[in-house]
Amino acid sequence: MDADKWRIVNQAGKKRVIVTKELPGDRWLEILVSAGCRIEIFSSPETLSVKDILKAIGSGCDGAIGQLTESWGNELFSALKSAGGKVYSNYAVGFNNIDIASAISCGVPVGNTPGVLTETTAEMAVALTFAAARRVGESERYLRAGKYKGWLPDLFLGELLWRRTVGVIGAGRIGTAYGRMMMEGHRMSILYFDPNTNHALEKYAQDYSKFLANHNEMPVTCRKTETVEELLSASDVVSIHTVLDETTRHLINAGRLALMNKNAVLVNTSRGPVIDEAALVDHCRQNPDFRAGLDVFEEEPALKPGLKDLENVVIVPHIASATGWTRRGMAILAACNVAALLMGYPVWNRNDITPFLDADPPKAAPSILNADDLGLNCY
Repeated sequence: MDADKWRIVNQAGKKRVIVTKELPGDRWLEILVSAGCRIEIFSSPETLSVKDILKAIGSGCDGAIGQLTESWGNELFSALKSAGGKVYSNYAVGFNNIDIASAISCGVPVGNTPGVLTETTAEMAVALTFAAARRVGESERYLRAGKYKGWLPDLFLGELLWRRTVGVIGAGRIGTAYGRMMMEGHRMSILYFDPNTNHALEKYAQDYSKFLANHNEMPVTCRKTETVEELLSASDVVSIHTVLDETTRHLINAGRLALMNKNAVLVNTSRGPVIDEAALVDHCRQNPDFRAGLDVFEEEPALKPGLKDLENVVIVPHIASATGWTRRGMAILAACNVAALLMGYPVWNRNDITPFLDADPPKAAPSILNADDLGLNCY
């Protein structure tokens, strides 16, 4: 591994922390430096292999910040623990790249970066929804190619989503934020499929309907469906916000795509393998009025054959959390996870992580996924 691809910050630091990608902002570095860390950052854009990361860990490493594009399993956690490692943090809220059981077995706390991605990711889901429904990408390519000769009554007719039904698969933080944006902004009623009943979202819809009634407008509704099939068949838009595990891999397959309206919109900003991408390609070919907006892909960064050629699919390169505020916030949270455990601080046990974005963050680790399993103290 080329030494010139690694940047060192605070060379005199006593606690060695490796970071497998350059992260936005400077505040995260200040947090680690204040904790007495020597930070070694891989400054090249390529993704490190397990072999590369093993070399980077070496014989002495106190902590690490890694990426969703890396596979952290028993081999890496064993090496990190053997090197004196006390903590690993994912630079992501998702953690399907991490074998949590192996981390627990090795005794390595694993952090993630929730909270700061919620509205940012929900906004991108909204953007993809309307880019697909209103054929934004398709019409822009048409214009740039010099094909536009003047206004026509039937040029790029899309779908009006006002007062239609949106289906949300996974009504957690991001799914709830997306649903509220579509409900409040476009008077859409919500169906959601989730293991848990989202009482807060349902109550919000009831309160919002009262507000609409006071202004002589039609109410909206929000209810949980018992099956994903019910949601798919009854929704004009379906947006996916679920986790990726064995119960959700290929949750959207050929059979379930066939249940959707012929002119429906499917959006995915969660994890690529939730959709059977080859089945989606076939479905979009056979149903030109069906549209999709995708931020994530099954075998990222590769695309299934034919996907990039489909005019009725909007594709973007995994940028749903790509705002400066969010990406800087993620870096701060990851650094706080590492610094806190290296300093012997407890784990934050509250949903609100915004205090960590302040100039004087709490002396705690904002989010440790396996804290209970490892018996870590709470704040």
